Parts: sequence; C-alpha cells; structure tokens
Amino acid sequence: MQGALKNLGYYISDATVGNVLKEHGIEPAPERRKKTSWSKFLKAHWEVMGAVDFTTVEVWTRSGLTTFYILVVMKLSTRRIEIAGITPNPDAAWVQQMGRNLTDCYDGFLLDTKYLLIDRDTKFCPLRGVLEGTDTEEVLLPARSPNLNAFIERFMRSMKDECLNRMIFLGEKSLRRALSEFEEHYHTERNHQGIGNNIIDFQGEVGSTTGSVQRRERLGGMLSYYYRDAA
Repeated sequence: MQGALKNLGYYISDATVGNVLKEHGIEPAPERRKKTSWSKFLKAHWEVMGAVDFTTVEVWTRSGLTTFYILVVMKLSTRRIEIAGITPNPDAAWVQQMGRNLTDCYDGFLLDTKYLLIDRDTKFCPLRGVLEGTDTEEVLLPARSPNLNAFIERFMRSMKDECLNRMIFLGEKSLRRALSEFEEHYHTERNHQGIGNNIIDFQGEVGSTTGSVQRRERLGGMLSYYYRDAA
C-alpha cells in the first residue's frame, strides 16, 4: 500500500497503514494470507461449486396430510438445478442412493463438481459418507447459516412462491408433475437476475422484434412464458 500510494505522490508511514487496515477489519498481510473470506472462496471455485438442500411440502394422501421431502442440487455458476429425489421418508438408505445417483461416474449431476455446500442437517450424514469415495468434497456449513447457502435457498423460495405454495397436492403423482413442470420452466423459460437476467437453456433470438407474440402456459397458466414466433 505504501508503494502504490508513493507512485501517486502520497507518503505515509507503516503505522498509518496499520491503523487504516485495523479500522476496516483487515488483518496484517502475513495473517491475511492464512484466511479467505467466504465471498472470495466462492469466486475462486465458482465453476466447480455446487450446493444441496432439502425443502418440504404437504401432500394429501390416503393416510392424510403427509410431509414430503424434496432434495435439490444446484451448480452455482450456471444456476442449473436437479430435483434429485422426492420422498416422505428420507432415511439413510434413500439418501445414500440419491448420493450414488448424483455422483455416478457417467451421468451424475455432480460429476464435475469439486466442492458441495452442505448444512449440518443430520439427514445429510449418509450423503457425506457417499462423497468420501468420490472427487466431490463436502464444505460443511456452520449451524443456522442459510446466508452461506444463499443461492439454493433463493431457488427454494422461488419454487415455493411461484409453484408449491399456490397448489394443493392430491397424491405424490401430482407433486411430481408440478415439480417437473417447474424445473422445465426454470431452465428454459425463466429469466435469472444472477446470470445477467438470462435464461439458463435459452433457445431462440434474444430481443427479437419480429414475429407475433405468443404465450406458453404451464400448470394451468400459473407459469407463463412470452416469446415471438420465428419470422
């Protein structure tokens, strides 16, 4: 810092530099190299970083109102997601099988993922065991820290606000259909501010002003997408 300021005609002492760093909560250089902020860690590993989390939804079944668990995995750099599994009983055997599916050496969703953000929910313990034998390393988050897994938390909020909270599910089949439709909408029709307000799997011409405007509906019009016919 002294050298950079000297180039601009400013001369300051070591003590001044130390005081400025201390005021802004920045540790001295030797200590700073030993620690990395969370934002810098994410940026440095952006292309190989994933996240996983559970959310729940209530479904009417023959035995009454039943809580179903939805396991979602995301690749942070692209915001691409996969609904890995749906079950009313996320026991160890089920979670392990989902982990094996996700880390399959041929077509697993986590195939190119080096680090996976996982919270301390005990339901993830079997998944962490599966990861030990793969190239994907777990990044265990502190307790009660949803802000450190903000990208997938934001997806869960969108999925609930735009779909799940607006429907009454009569059986598992209706839930699976709604999730399939939302996943397709999320990837091919929904703009994402986190990636420049673009669509993940966009097909067509951006900003075209030719052709008539058309509307594509999903789930009875709950999800809509507007586009132009090819000229």
